[in-house]
Amino acid sequence: MPWRTPRTVLDRLRTFRRLPGFLKSASACVLIAGLLSPLTQTAAAAADATASGDYCGGQCSDILPPGENGNATLVQILLNQAFGIQPAHAEDQLGPYAHLATGYPGLTESTINSFFNDASFGVPSDQVASTEKPAGRGDVTIVRDKKTGVPHITGTTRYGTEFGAGYAAAEDRLWLMDVFRHVGRGQLTSFAGGAAANQGLEQQFYRNAPYTEADLQAQIDNAVAENGARGRQAMADANAYLAGINAYIDASDKGRYFPGEYDLTGHKNAITNAGTIEHFKITDLVALASVIGSLFGSGGGGEVGNALSLIAAQSKYGVEEGTKVWESFRERNDPEAVLTVHDGESFPYASKPTAAKGEALPDAGSVTREPLVYDRTGSAATASATSASATAAKATLGSARRGMSNALVVSGKYTASGHPVAVFGPQTGYFAPQLLMLQEIQGPGISARGASFAGLSMYVELGRGQDYSWSATSSGQDIIDTYAVELCQDDHHYLYHGTCTAMDEVERKNSWSPTLADGTAAGSYTMRVWRTKYGPVQYRATVGGKKVAYATLRSSYLHEVDSIIGFQMLNDPGFVKGPEDFQSAAQHINYTFNWFYADSQHTAYYNSGDNPVRASGVDADFPVWAQPAYEWRNWDPATNTADYTPASAHPHSVGQDYYISWNNKPAKDYTTASWGDGSVHRGNLLDDRVKKLIAAGGVTRSALVKAMADAALTDLRAEDVLPKLLKVIDSSAVTDSTAAAAVTKLQAWVTAGAKRTETSAGAKTYADADAIRILDAWWPLLVKAEFEPGLGSDLYTAFTGNLGIDEAPSSGHGPTGAHAGSAFQYGWWSYVDKDIRSVLGENVQGALAHEYCGGGSLSSCRDILISTLKQAAGMTAAQVYPGDDQCSAGDQWCADSIVQRTLGGIKHGKIGWQNRPTYQQVVEYTSHR
Repeated sequence: MPWRTPRTVLDRLRTFRRLPGFLKSASACVLIAGLLSPLTQTAAAAADATASGDYCGGQCSDILPPGENGNATLVQILLNQAFGIQPAHAEDQLGPYAHLATGYPGLTESTINSFFNDASFGVPSDQVASTEKPAGRGDVTIVRDKKTGVPHITGTTRYGTEFGAGYAAAEDRLWLMDVFRHVGRGQLTSFAGGAAANQGLEQQFYRNAPYTEADLQAQIDNAVAENGARGRQAMADANAYLAGINAYIDASDKGRYFPGEYDLTGHKNAITNAGTIEHFKITDLVALASVIGSLFGSGGGGEVGNALSLIAAQSKYGVEEGTKVWESFRERNDPEAVLTVHDGESFPYASKPTAAKGEALPDAGSVTREPLVYDRTGSAATASATSASATAAKATLGSARRGMSNALVVSGKYTASGHPVAVFGPQTGYFAPQLLMLQEIQGPGISARGASFAGLSMYVELGRGQDYSWSATSSGQDIIDTYAVELCQDDHHYLYHGTCTAMDEVERKNSWSPTLADGTAAGSYTMRVWRTKYGPVQYRATVGGKKVAYATLRSSYLHEVDSIIGFQMLNDPGFVKGPEDFQSAAQHINYTFNWFYADSQHTAYYNSGDNPVRASGVDADFPVWAQPAYEWRNWDPATNTADYTPASAHPHSVGQDYYISWNNKPAKDYTTASWGDGSVHRGNLLDDRVKKLIAAGGVTRSALVKAMADAALTDLRAEDVLPKLLKVIDSSAVTDSTAAAAVTKLQAWVTAGAKRTETSAGAKTYADADAIRILDAWWPLLVKAEFEPGLGSDLYTAFTGNLGIDEAPSSGHGPTGAHAGSAFQYGWWSYVDKDIRSVLGENVQGALAHEYCGGGSLSSCRDILISTLKQAAGMTAAQVYPGDDQCSAGDQWCADSIVQRTLGGIKHGKIGWQNRPTYQQVVEYTSHR
């Protein structure tokens, strides 16, 4: 049998489904025996792993599905595909995570660890599953516990500690790390095949970070040079970490227990073991960091889209009124928005200037997207091909890009113990294997346990130290600006400070072999990005008749590695001794995150990111001319450095009564790049519940988990908007029997709590199923009927391009794709809320510029709502939930379900919908150093 490279891992797996005789062959039996042997070895006896320096008193817990083990041998993959057998610790966290959805109402302090795991330092002797001295080193030990298989790494030297971290990372995520170092370089198709999903992944990132090898190395050199002793230590740590990864590659290759995906993609020969797994190098870590930074830590970049909708608004209403309408939908600084820092302190950033300067709005109809993909003849790929790959990318990793990270933190003043309580975590999507991995690292200058991105786990990135925990949510403030560079000579030269300057052309050529499964022809294409000093070109247009290219510049461009210093500090018990030290560490992280902190006495918050100081009069929401007067202050194009707003200007706080975050607006006057920070935001689901706990006092860990879990199962539209819609309808005025029955069902659902919950654990059917179906069908109908007549189709379409109208769990569209868990982050709930309240004559702060439902007439609005409700009620489940590659049409529970998207050979089961972080901590420290 020839072992040729398929387009994707899944193509190879489909091949094996067609080859049942393979498992029966003599050569296969020899192969299986050899590959299983390391899996059945008895772990050596181990001494207790110490738990020194742990001040949590057994009250730190965490969870990360589906499981710690993200590697699988070829045999394990085949057994999983054929019989559903899971490797040890590959899926063992999925059940506890899923069961919180039905188990949280009865949660007590003593049952928290039925749904989470003990996150204390160390491993009790009776819970040690294995002890390992990686590569025979005497200065580091990796202990894994029986329950989760998490590596607990203890080193006597700094080098040995980091070597062990690298070795453990490769043990748990080698294939995933390899996939993402190729994604970061735009080389995934050459590595794993040319399927649309693979093309989409590499295109998604290469357009925004088209780095050369020299660029990757320069990031390392600059990070070391600019950070003194800490920079040198980071380099030493990274090199030790790489040595550990490569030691595992060598050992697993020799022992033939490396991930089976290398066999299935032709990098290794399953029979002879010919082939190689390339060692990792320092620039691979930069490539990985560029992917993570792009996914989670970069806000902004929508200036061209903003300009297009503004032009549409001005075309509809005229310049003055159109601008007013546009601003009302943009909700830059909505007075009704839920805030993380809610004590009234103002942190102005990216506000609308009194008189905008330097704007470079495109001429109507002139904007075109810059081609990225070219075929082997050098011609731009067809729109259908690029659209297909972009769709595939969104379905695969879109959920991670705009995830549902959240945080609930309560001051000790309001807790039963007098110590702060926190429930928080990041949302990284649901994948098999998971992008994050868990670990504990104990060594000189390092003492932490928690989650890190695979391949970047030389430090814990989100987790706990000896007497404190920290976590993050994406904040989305604008660190990306779009510059209109005037073209000269031809389409690939532009004016830079008056001189006609050539753009840099950066290419990545990829090719792939046929698949064994279906004989699909080999393929190839080239990705080409034109770079200016103002960043990569994203669009072409004319402005006032002049030909321009729109280039996007982000402050973290060429600087993804810089954040390593902040993470190093967070792991250092000698540095972080209180909330101010935590904030100082977070200041060294240039990704756009909200950071939260809790110890036994304090809570704190800090918003991170390199926020550029813009020229006076520049509006961050729109493109500006690429001229010195409108550049970031003291911007150096050679290094992409500039003046950044000081730490004091970033939203920050110590000791506020409580903090909540669900990617909502961080603070008063702090403008994010996101549309939809208005009167109804899913952050309200947390804020309302935590306020009630604060008012009652005596908050406990279990009470805060319940608040989070309750919000995680609530339909935002049903809790915060539906009651107002029903008020307009007025059940007594409904004469149509179909609409009246729908109103009754919806009202009963609201009264019951507006949740999307199963009738019982494992039932896979919803209580209030009809009401949920009706609202899912009704929402897009009512939004369109409410707003399109007044806005006109062009402006309505433009606004929906800025902000999708809906993001229900079953949505197969929008920024999260389908089966991604995250829901209700982006949508028109605030617009509907404000408009309906205006029609009802209620007080609305920051109202829309016009009333839209029925033209402002209550009776006309009522007619529209009843008409669309009747239409929605008549839709079948199969029409509302049409089915996809995971679910049959009409299966409501399955349509909402969370799927662990495969990034390797192992598949995991679906779980019911929960709108919560992937990795999550529950903490309450009892003492402090």
